[in-house]
Amino acid sequence: PGRYGRVIITSFRKANMLDQHHTDLILKLHSAVTRIQVQRPGFNYTFAHICILNNDKTCIVDDIVHVLEELKAARSSNRTNFAITYPITHLKDGREVYNGHQLGGVTVHSKDRVKSAEAIQLTYYLQAINSLNDMVAEKWESIFCDTVELFQKSNRKVKMYPFTSSSLKEDFQKTSRVSERYLITSLVLVVTLAILCCSMQDCVRSKPWLGLLGLLTVTLATLTAAGIINLTGGKYNSTFLGIPFVMLGHGLYGTFEMLSSWRKTREDQHVKERTAAVFADSMLSFSLTTAMYLVTFGIGASPFTNIEAARIFCCNSCIAIFFNYLYVLSFYGSSLVFTGYIENNYQHSIFCRKVPKPEVLQEKPAWYRFLLTARFSEDTTDSEETNTYESHLLVWFLKRYYCDWITNTYVKPFVVLFYLVYISFALMGYLQVSEGSDLSNIVATATRTIEYTTAQQKYFSNYSPVIGFYIYESIEYWNTSVQEDVLEYTKGFVRISWFESYLNYLRKLNISTGLPKKNFTDMLRNSFLKAPQFAHFSEDIIFSKKYNNEVDVVASRMFLVAKTMETKREELYDLLETLRKLSLTSKVKFIVFNPSFVYMDRYASSVGAPLQNSCISALFLLFFSAFLVADSLINVWLTLTVASVEFGVIGFMTLWKVELDCISVLCLIYGINYTIDNCAPLLSTFVLGKEFTRTKWVKNALEVHGVAILQSYLCYIVGLIPLAAVPSNLTRTLFRCLFLIALVTFFHCFAILPVILTFLPPSKKKRKEKKNPENREEIECVEMVDMDSTRVVDQITTV
Repeated sequence: PGRYGRVIITSFRKANMLDQHHTDLILKLHSAVTRIQVQRPGFNYTFAHICILNNDKTCIVDDIVHVLEELKAARSSNRTNFAITYPITHLKDGREVYNGHQLGGVTVHSKDRVKSAEAIQLTYYLQAINSLNDMVAEKWESIFCDTVELFQKSNRKVKMYPFTSSSLKEDFQKTSRVSERYLITSLVLVVTLAILCCSMQDCVRSKPWLGLLGLLTVTLATLTAAGIINLTGGKYNSTFLGIPFVMLGHGLYGTFEMLSSWRKTREDQHVKERTAAVFADSMLSFSLTTAMYLVTFGIGASPFTNIEAARIFCCNSCIAIFFNYLYVLSFYGSSLVFTGYIENNYQHSIFCRKVPKPEVLQEKPAWYRFLLTARFSEDTTDSEETNTYESHLLVWFLKRYYCDWITNTYVKPFVVLFYLVYISFALMGYLQVSEGSDLSNIVATATRTIEYTTAQQKYFSNYSPVIGFYIYESIEYWNTSVQEDVLEYTKGFVRISWFESYLNYLRKLNISTGLPKKNFTDMLRNSFLKAPQFAHFSEDIIFSKKYNNEVDVVASRMFLVAKTMETKREELYDLLETLRKLSLTSKVKFIVFNPSFVYMDRYASSVGAPLQNSCISALFLLFFSAFLVADSLINVWLTLTVASVEFGVIGFMTLWKVELDCISVLCLIYGINYTIDNCAPLLSTFVLGKEFTRTKWVKNALEVHGVAILQSYLCYIVGLIPLAAVPSNLTRTLFRCLFLIALVTFFHCFAILPVILTFLPPSKKKRKEKKNPENREEIECVEMVDMDSTRVVDQITTV
């Protein structure tokens, strides 16, 4: 906590850092650090001015510095009896000090005597009691890193890993800077593919501008949200890198779905009628999925979410999605109308010039005919019922090949078998899910944080952080049974304890530890704490004088350190829970604390909260909307599909070495909405279809909505690919989660659902209408001629 500077010193050749050469080098570095000056107007601050002071008004420095100084003095006087023990050693003044976090890679002789140490860690604690002090300390941390790096350059045989209280924040924000050129590459690729996806050989019916304008709509919504957050005093953080990809998945699908609906309209209709048909066909589902985004991310942005970065991310996403909806209704809708008039007037989709008739084109060069290839309505005879948009590559592929292939009787068993394999691997990963609390997972790779945490894990993972053991009530310390209880609670730990030292002190004097209260307290105050080697324990005991001048110990503290293995984080979780349960049931009332517990406890209780709240809200919305939609079976299928996708993403995410941290949880929230975005139109078309067979309606659903899903998926994946190359752990997690969400959802839309829906409810029994002469319909065909053009329109009237 607070401001500090740390450095780990080790050797490239795994040399002993306690030998004479390295001892002199470390003390020289210590001297250089203490001489650091921070220049301010009228005064130069050094470490002595901003350090945390001891009781004797001297700077608190690591005890390992005193050990090294005594080791150097012993060598100078040729004393060979000086020994360092591990993890507790004794200083010249008789004090016992803990050095488990200051000596790393330790090899010991018998009786814990240190033979060699591969690494040494120094820590310098700074004051930050006011704004000026904090500003000076922050500047000192920056100079501290520069000093260490400069010292490293002049001593090539040692490796130093500096770290400060500001390093994590700086390295977290560094992800944004290293991602810039990759995001630009991603944008160029998405623009290119969006234009290609909306293009076709027919120069009149091709819509490349709509692909570009659809991406522009998404971009405007994202920029609007960023501007609002900035104007309202919001703070930018690197998790915002995920917002453009959230918008890309939702916004592009909505625009592609509108374009797909446009292709289903009749060309002989007026542009206004075609536009009305597009909005009636696509905007209902787009409005419902937008509402789902707003609800799930809205819950994530609520006070129920304890992680500030997650809350700000969800808030920004809500604003961006809301404005994207408005821009699609207004800006993109207007663009669709504009391109509709261009198509209606037989103008080129790119150059907007009138396309000549085929007889005129025959006289032009080949390249000219290629650029202005178009099909006129009068070229289609009455016997031909082909759709002019079928020349689009994706439409042609789905209708002619894929729909028949995926519903083939011989293909279905393999798809079901593949789904069972998918579930098996997802379950294997799901059973191994772990919550990630490693802060290095959210920073750029080539940073001080990564280098320092790697070195710390390598050399200093043998012991847990120092745990404060606080007895917050007055107990009978002089009672032997209470003494046994306290020692039993701290059994198995490495202890830095006034209580144990005092009991040992009494035993050395051949005095019973079960003294009367007055004698026990008087000897503690007037004898034990007056000894130089125990004087520092006075900070660990609070005395209180009662009305009869009787002195009592009202509170005290001890420090515990646990032996840990490589699975340090999991062991700390277990240790924290064990000590908590013990504090609730023990006779002695105590609490345990370490600054890392704050993060671990808060993170453990908060990391799943946004996902849990969003899942609950999504299920509630699906349940509530079941009473509003035409068939509640749509919501049942949609819920099952979302559960299958999320289950698979979590499982494969774990197998891909992605932990459940803040970034992955935000991605999983997005995965709920992304699945609903893509699967809801397919399921709705299938469930509401009547009369024909299941296979027929599966094909129809894929033909109607498959193109939009495929277009948005291709653009989304192409946009994600550059993200994989960003040298940052945050973007690595972001890429892996979003890629899995897109891939698993695509797999469900184009393989699992089309196969499963062909043999599971709802049934598609063909209803035969009774032929009743009274209910016959007479059809009158009236031929209408559009006077402004040569189009012939058949108006069908029911009489």
